[in-house]
Amino acid sequence: MLYEVAILELPKKVKDEEEGQERLALGPVFVIAKDHQSAAISAVLDNPEIKIDRTRMQVLVRPFV
Repeated sequence: MLYEVAILELPKKVKDEEEGQERLALGPVFVIAKDHQSAAISAVLDNPEIKIDRTRMQVLVRPFV
């Protein structure tokens, strides 16, 4: 199945306040995978140029119809 994947970098939390807005780190890109989870993992592993803290990463996946 074909999926559309985007990766957002979430802002840092500084003393109970957010740093700013999310930043688009990757995407949207198209990924062929068997399910949503496989598409997310594939997008992250296939793009090593993404240099963000993985605890601040949000991966958005939707089927491409």
